[in-house]
Amino acid sequence: MVSSDSIAQQLTTIRDYIRWATSCFNKADIYFGHGTDNAMDEALRLVLFSAGIPLGSQTDFLDAKLSQQERLAVLDLIAQRIERRMPLPYLTGEAWFAGLAFKVDNRVLIPRSPIAELIQRGFEPWLACQSGPNILDLCTGGGCIGIACAHYFEQASVDLADLSALALEVATENITRHELNHRVRTVQSDLFSSLAGRQYQLIVSNPPYVDSEDLATMPAEYQHEPAMALGSGDDGLDITRRILNQAANYLAEEGVLVAEVGNSGVALEQAYPEVPFTWVEFERGGHGVFVFTKAELQQYFPDE
Repeated sequence: MVSSDSIAQQLTTIRDYIRWATSCFNKADIYFGHGTDNAMDEALRLVLFSAGIPLGSQTDFLDAKLSQQERLAVLDLIAQRIERRMPLPYLTGEAWFAGLAFKVDNRVLIPRSPIAELIQRGFEPWLACQSGPNILDLCTGGGCIGIACAHYFEQASVDLADLSALALEVATENITRHELNHRVRTVQSDLFSSLAGRQYQLIVSNPPYVDSEDLATMPAEYQHEPAMALGSGDDGLDITRRILNQAANYLAEEGVLVAEVGNSGVALEQAYPEVPFTWVEFERGGHGVFVFTKAELQQYFPDE
């Protein structure tokens, strides 16, 4: 195997390392699914991060030479991405969601929900109260969904709820990063258990929804993410059932629930064949997100 020192002697510019990383990623057949979908984009983001160059300004620096220390640092990240199958956002410590940058590490799921598109269009046409809604981001993880809601709804008050204290540490850092401490708070809660008396115009949730079969066969990259943020029983619906049965109690009269179940959407319809699910259609891709009003939840899902 060629040593890193030897490679660093041969490759000098940012362009060299983007090309090298792209070739390495293609040969290694790594899995893309945490912010990019191809080797070139993955290589570009990794190399620019390592060199401290903002994404989008690379054309001005492609032929800039890296120092020896920088070259070895890039090569180390490439090796980690391939040998450990470490997702890129965990290597960079950052992920983008709804046009915003968030801190991520292996305490939280890497954001990739199509709900970002709904947030950016104000949850139209479902959210009636636009001025200053109370919003709950249930199973918040690193807080990306709820913080993005607070960003786009400038007068909203947002609760970020999660069972994991470790995840809420990351969410707290993201609240501070986006200067939203005055409107966003974290709550450690097993779903709604610590939210007694609260009422929300919007409950939005990307809960764990991977079924046991898919969880056992997911690419190695996903094994770095917290298992409790992915798996939810044999059919992937253990937590979703609890949300559906309890959410109406925490919604204001005009409130709506927006939740994601991804590939478990088929299992959800099979579990509740009498329920007319409203599935969101996305312009930018994605699926498995449903919407219920409070009245619909009261009609179809009895309170536990």
